[in-house]
Amino acid sequence: MKAYELTSWLEKKYPASAAEDWDNVGLLTGDDTREISHVFLALDLTEETLAEAVKNGVDMILTHHPMIFSGIKKINNHSFTGRKILTLIQKGIVYYAMHTNYDVLGMADLSAGYLKLENCTVLSPTEERDGEVQGFGRVGELSETMTLGAYAKLVKESLKLNDVKVYGDLDREVKRIAVCTGSGKSMIHDALAAGADAYVTGDIDHHTGIDTVAEGLALIDAGHYGTEYIFMDAMKKELNQAFPELKVSCAAVKSPYTIL
Repeated sequence: MKAYELTSWLEKKYPASAAEDWDNVGLLTGDDTREISHVFLALDLTEETLAEAVKNGVDMILTHHPMIFSGIKKINNHSFTGRKILTLIQKGIVYYAMHTNYDVLGMADLSAGYLKLENCTVLSPTEERDGEVQGFGRVGELSETMTLGAYAKLVKESLKLNDVKVYGDLDREVKRIAVCTGSGKSMIHDALAAGADAYVTGDIDHHTGIDTVAEGLALIDAGHYGTEYIFMDAMKKELNQAFPELKVSCAAVKSPYTIL
């Protein structure tokens, strides 16, 4: 099949119009008239990930985080971004990214499912699409009340993580939970307004953590990678169902940091 057949399908399901204005999504490099038979999924297109894709002989790479966010004046081998662009072009690999459009239209419900939330509503609305409110994150209820410590362990196990950071009293009872994957501290006020007992996200800094607890909201920092690598498996299932003739593989799941 042609690459544009896949990108057209992606655009209909996760339109670029749903992405934030600052974002950079869609076809970032390559010729979409190229024939593709092997799609490679990754959260980030690092040099290591690109080397893994090239080794596997892929025709197209699809990531959540865009490799290119802003304008580039030079494309050469002197920068890691330049080296990656050169490799993509030299190898004839089509590269497509779907970031905040997928956050809104895919990742939010996906993460709520992993975290066992029921009766969910949008945490931070962005627009109304097809009669439904769309936006970042979700707020929902657990089937039963748990302690913060027990729920943090559930988050860790559900996302298969090595660690999570918890801000708040581990013996405190929680039932109403908010979640936003990636870096979600800007939506803490939305979680507070929604009456959440705890908020699951990533990239929480020291002062944000202690200040949020002082406002009455517990935090579970499951990491940026830890909350979003689930994109790969979910998208693989979607592509396998929609395009059974395509080979779809995923980058190795590996946290970008090590706890010693």
